[in-house]
Amino acid sequence: MGVVYHGNYFTYFEMGRTELLREATGVSYRDVEESATKMVVVKAECNFMKPAKYDDLLTLKTRVLRTTRASLEHEYRLFRDGELLAVGKTKLATVDNSGKIVPVPDWIKNLARPRSGEAATK
Repeated sequence: MGVVYHGNYFTYFEMGRTELLREATGVSYRDVEESATKMVVVKAECNFMKPAKYDDLLTLKTRVLRTTRASLEHEYRLFRDGELLAVGKTKLATVDNSGKIVPVPDWIKNLARPRSGEAATK
């Protein structure tokens, strides 16, 4: 059909989270996965305004909306040539290796600070 499959938007969002983490903290997502704290998606949503099309150059802006004791919420805005195509949100819970909910580490909470709270990915 020439448009991006709707499920791919969530892959873009994951890329945005990964790059925001790397840019804001210097920590790779691999480092997080190897630590005692894991971040698991517990909620994901996307509002589609206009379709992205095959071979479009897209810009994704990712920011942390809020952190709670054991979760982190992100917002994503996907653009083509400055035109807003989609807005998404995810909520991630922090868990230990056994899946038990644990507090968000301070270094992750710092992602919500204004200086490091947004990243753009192309």
